[in-house]
Amino acid sequence: MKYFHTIVNWNELNSDAQKKILSRPIYLENKIIKSTVKEIIKNVQVLGDQSVRDYTNTFDKCLLNTFQLSHQHISSSLKKIDAVLKKAISVAKKNIKSFHKAQIIPEVNIETQAGIRCQQIFLPLNSIGIYIPNGIAPLLSTVLMLGIPAKIAGCKEVILCSPPPISDEIVYSAHICGINKIFQIGGAQAIAAMAFGTKSIPKVDKIFGPGNSYVTEAKLQVSSMLNGPEIDMLAGPSELLIIADQTSNPDFIAADLLSQAEHGISSQVILLTSCVELAKKVILSINKQLESFFRSSDICVALKNSAIILTKNLFESINICNMYAPEHLIIHTKNPRSLLQKISNASSIFLGPWSPESAGDYASGTNHVLPTYGKSISQSALGLSDFQKRILVQELTSQGFIDLSNTLMTLSKAEKLEAHYNAVKVRVNFLKDKYER
Repeated sequence: MKYFHTIVNWNELNSDAQKKILSRPIYLENKIIKSTVKEIIKNVQVLGDQSVRDYTNTFDKCLLNTFQLSHQHISSSLKKIDAVLKKAISVAKKNIKSFHKAQIIPEVNIETQAGIRCQQIFLPLNSIGIYIPNGIAPLLSTVLMLGIPAKIAGCKEVILCSPPPISDEIVYSAHICGINKIFQIGGAQAIAAMAFGTKSIPKVDKIFGPGNSYVTEAKLQVSSMLNGPEIDMLAGPSELLIIADQTSNPDFIAADLLSQAEHGISSQVILLTSCVELAKKVILSINKQLESFFRSSDICVALKNSAIILTKNLFESINICNMYAPEHLIIHTKNPRSLLQKISNASSIFLGPWSPESAGDYASGTNHVLPTYGKSISQSALGLSDFQKRILVQELTSQGFIDLSNTLMTLSKAEKLEAHYNAVKVRVNFLKDKYER
């Protein structure tokens, strides 16, 4: 029991201790990051491409004459992807596309009363920017999660930015999503360039994608600025909560906890179970499986933020889960679907022993861009609607207007809005004059 050696009994903790064990790793506001990002954004706004070029040279040690990948570069990258990976990407693309196409919402077109027609229509965002990190590993799956719904929604312009040198896997994934405007820039300078535009990099209406603390801070700052873009969400450290019972497979649970802890040292994983024997077996399995991982030291740091919590029963586990509001929830019990209706706060739910969180990360079809840090209480996973805007339309006939006019005048008078009242009254008078002649 070297790493995950403590089992905490929920009912032996006071309320403060319960809150503490469910608290996320503390996000320390870094004033240096804030001021650095502010300066980067300002310089990119003023100096454009030159500033982006200088920052790329400073941070990525790469001096670029042009940022956009040429057709020759893209063609060359496509040839370097082996058939096995191409097939896996194809399967993932098919499933992600199927799930997101199913999210298309029919237009609403009804008469609320005779002569009053109301509609709800959806239009694609005109231009979006996708940011893909390129650090420890190329996040090609995120390209699919963002590029596919963008194309289904019909976004007119989609650009992608990723730090140089952009991996062939990212280029290939972008290409099969129909994204051919690919820029080899990263960090806060990439976010600033997409937010306000430069000579080489177009301004976009909304920015999507995860990144490090500088990227996240840049997204926050540009979205708060005048004429700045919208953003998808502010991604925090990844997290997983598992609800398990005595029928659960401890090796599966240990593997899932480790897979999520692998995302980064600030990740957090929690197991809730009423079975102490299962909890002990999970600890043993975690320690055994960790021995074979190359990045075990980073995972161990994340495990320090994590917990195995012993509860009275499944219902208590569910209550704790709803308090915590996890990014990922695995229900690993005898009848997992029977518990689904009792879950009110979770971003993405995985039911049963054969639904690892890895499936959602890559290829089951659901989106892996999810609210973290308890935001699932009020926010949702990324979906097709995030790439669209909803527009309302109303059309009244003259008779429909007359039938509604008394209601409109009464309500506007109650709110003491004379101009609103007048806008109705002048039409009523016009129609009266017309019919009296």
